[in-house]
Amino acid sequence: MPTQLQHAREGTVTDAMERVAARENRDPEFVRQQVADGQAVIPANDHHDALDPMVIGREFATKVNANIGNSETTSSREEELRKLHAAVHYGADTVMDLSTGDDLDGIREMNVEHSPVPVGTVPIYEAVTRVDDVLHITPELLLDVIEKQAEQGVDYMTIHAGVLAEHLPLTDGRTTGIVSRGGSILAQWMEENGAQNPLYTHFESICEIFREHDVTFSLGDGLRPGSLADAGDDAQFAELDTLGELTRVAWEHGVQVMVEGPGHVPMDQIRENVQRQQAVCDGAPFYVLGPLVTDVAPGYDHITSAIGATEAARAGAAMLCYVTPKEHLGLPDAEDVRDGMAAYRVAAHAGDVAAGLPGARDWDDALSEARYNFDWERQFDLALVPERAQSYHDQTLPGDNYKDARFCSMCGVEFCSMRIDQDARDADGDMEAIDGQVDLSESPAASVNLPPTGTHDTSRVPDDLADHDHPTDELSADD
Repeated sequence: MPTQLQHAREGTVTDAMERVAARENRDPEFVRQQVADGQAVIPANDHHDALDPMVIGREFATKVNANIGNSETTSSREEELRKLHAAVHYGADTVMDLSTGDDLDGIREMNVEHSPVPVGTVPIYEAVTRVDDVLHITPELLLDVIEKQAEQGVDYMTIHAGVLAEHLPLTDGRTTGIVSRGGSILAQWMEENGAQNPLYTHFESICEIFREHDVTFSLGDGLRPGSLADAGDDAQFAELDTLGELTRVAWEHGVQVMVEGPGHVPMDQIRENVQRQQAVCDGAPFYVLGPLVTDVAPGYDHITSAIGATEAARAGAAMLCYVTPKEHLGLPDAEDVRDGMAAYRVAAHAGDVAAGLPGARDWDDALSEARYNFDWERQFDLALVPERAQSYHDQTLPGDNYKDARFCSMCGVEFCSMRIDQDARDADGDMEAIDGQVDLSESPAASVNLPPTGTHDTSRVPDDLADHDHPTDELSADD
């Protein structure tokens, strides 16, 4: 079957494009043209039956990816399914299975079977587990792993084909060297074998596999900076130039492409990074990790990165890869997934509001109206994470009678500014009364910029994970 890109070039509006248009409140023909021009991608492997199609592109609402997966030291199939459900429940638009431990095939197949959002992988991780030494990875092994994962239904794959042997000396003066797992593995392979990156030399063979199954490239940034000191160096931009070359090769084969970006970047360099990628890669969607704008906050890097992610979204990044509080410290669990997703949904939404996307601010205005009117129940319902908002309110004012109160415990009755303002407006003075005007049912906003955040069909998720409102409530330390 033709890929989404090939259909779009032929003038065909596919079912996936129709679904995407409905979710984005856009004309289907606009979606088709964006895909045809390579400015947007619809990751949709032909074998992913549970998929609810979505689109990634700078002209659409900013999307958020959640990284999940086990490690050599921890996590089980059940825990990975919990992470998947938590990610989808809290608004993930895609998930990446970055598993490197046991049961790789089982976890991957489980994610594809149950996930309503696109599933991504990094195939070189599995290739490493098949050999005793990185030195023994062969191009044939890499292609075998890639083809198997494509047949399993993976929608997009990170391929670190832009890390070339001639780029490696450019990393010698770095503070943190090569921090990408895929980049470091390939660098070791090239050094020990004295050969060029096999993902680069066999890139057209990978394109053929991707075209057969309509897998989308996520061209990996294997030389991304892992610290502010390394941001914007020659190694990072040499790889980016190669990614621009590979983008055009993939397009020639009818394969969709998005390009991954840094990493750790000072706030003042983020817009420049986005603009440079868009120019070098001819507008292919930019998918950024963070960026983290400071290196000093282990345990809070979901915050340091969400700050950078907001600026990246405003500048035109199409998808943000979330960072959890465990970044640099350990393997995230389902609660970390929730916290990372909340931070990044805020970042994506704030970026869309700042960029002036149609209707993006309607959600904010509706919540502000509920807040001013002391409509606590509606305020909870409109909150990004309703259960968290109500829990914080009820810690100090738990009674049902306080759901009609014209104050919260921060100011109390006497000092509540909104109550004071309302009373002043109700008096026969010069200030007019304020009436709410926002009707979210009429908003032109994309679905990700309207509540509730988690709107995907979770019917394929096992009942014991999907039959309650709070997917992290039942987790314990023993899980």
